[in-house]
Amino acid sequence: MKWYFSVFVAGIVACVPARLMAEPGTVVTLSSVGDRVRAQNPDLKAARFTIEEAVGRLRQAGRLENPLLETGVEHNSSFSDRRFEIGITQRFPITNRLKLEKNLGSTGVQEAQAEVREITNQLEGQARAALVRVLAVRKRKELLDEQADLANQLAEFIAEVAKKGEASTLEAGQARLEASRFVAQSRQLAATEQQVVGELKPLLGMSPGETLHVSGSLPALSLPEGADDVERPALEMARLAVIAAEQETAIERTKRYGDVEAGMFVGAERVTDAPEAADKEGIVGIRFKIPLPFWDKNEGNIDAAEAKAKRRRQEVTALNQGIRLEAEAARAEMLEWAKLAKEIEQTLLPQAAEQTDLAEQAWRNGQGDLLSVLRSREQRLDLAATRLEALQEFQLARVRYQTALGNP
Repeated sequence: MKWYFSVFVAGIVACVPARLMAEPGTVVTLSSVGDRVRAQNPDLKAARFTIEEAVGRLRQAGRLENPLLETGVEHNSSFSDRRFEIGITQRFPITNRLKLEKNLGSTGVQEAQAEVREITNQLEGQARAALVRVLAVRKRKELLDEQADLANQLAEFIAEVAKKGEASTLEAGQARLEASRFVAQSRQLAATEQQVVGELKPLLGMSPGETLHVSGSLPALSLPEGADDVERPALEMARLAVIAAEQETAIERTKRYGDVEAGMFVGAERVTDAPEAADKEGIVGIRFKIPLPFWDKNEGNIDAAEAKAKRRRQEVTALNQGIRLEAEAARAEMLEWAKLAKEIEQTLLPQAAEQTDLAEQAWRNGQGDLLSVLRSREQRLDLAATRLEALQEFQLARVRYQTALGNP
C-alpha cells in the first residue's frame, strides 16, 4: 500500500507546474473565473446591498400613517367655565393605494435582483475578456521564444561552420541579432501581460501582493450552438421598470382622492350658571374629515407617470433591438475570424513551413543566402502571430456575444 501511495503522490506532484508549487496564489481558468468573480468581486458585494435596500422599502410600503393624539383645553376669563378634550385621529385611504404601494415595493425587489445579475454578467464578461488576452499574450511569447531558440541554434551552426571557413562570421552576428530581437519583443509582451493581469486582479477581488496564476489555454474555435435567445438581466430590468411605471401611474390616480380622517374624543366640561351651582358634564364624540377634490385632482403627476410608462416601454424595445444587433455583430465577427484562423492553419502555415525548409536547405547547400532564411522565418512567425490574433479576437467576440445575450 505504501508503494502505491508513494507513486500516486509522485504522479500528482509531477502534474503540478513548478511555478505554481514554488509560488502559491490564486489559480483561475476560463471555466472558473466566473465563480471567482461571483464570490470575491468587491463591486458585486456592494451591489448586493441594493437588494436589502429594496427589501427594506418593501417592508415600509403600504402602511397606514401613525394615528394622531389630540388634546385641547378651554376656559373663560374668570376660569369659572372650563372644558377639556382628548381624542385620537387616524387617516384612511378610500382607494387601494396601500396595496398598490406594496406591489410597487415587490417590483422594486425584483428590479434590484435583476440589477445584481446584470452587474454579475458584465463583470464576468470583463474578467473572461482579460483572461483571454492574458492567454493570447502568453501564446505569443511562446512563439517568440521558439523563434529565438531557432535563431540561436542557427547562429551556433553558422559560428561552427565559420571556424571551418565555410561561412561568414557576419552571418552569425546577423542570426544572433535576430534572436535578440525576438527576446526584446518577448519582454515587451511580458510587460503587456502584467498590465492585463493588473486589470484582472480587481475583478477577482484579489488583495495587493497576492499572486495570480492564469492556467489553461485558448479554447478551440467553436461557434455557439442554438438560437440567439436573449436571457440578459438588463432586459428583465427594463421590463420590470415598465411594470413599476404602470404601478406608479395607478398610485398617482388614487391620489386624486385624499385620505379620510376619522377619530373619536372624550372630554369633560364645567359650566357655571349663576346663581345656580356649576354643572359638570362628560362628552363623547366622533369626527370625520373628507377632502373634496375641487381644485387639485393630481392631473399633472398622473400625466407625468403615464409619460414615464410610455418611455419605459420604448426603452424595452430599443434595448431588445440593441442586444440582438450586438449579438448578431459578434456572431458575424466570430465567423470571419474563424475563417481567417482556419485558412492560415490549414493552408498558409504549411506553405510557409515548406518555404522555410526549402530556404534553409538551399542556404546549407550554398545555393541561397541567410537573409532569405531569416525572411522566410519571419513570414512564418507573422502568419502564426496573425492566426493567434484571429483566435484571440474570436474568443473576445464570443465573450461579447455571451455577455450581450446573458449566456456566459
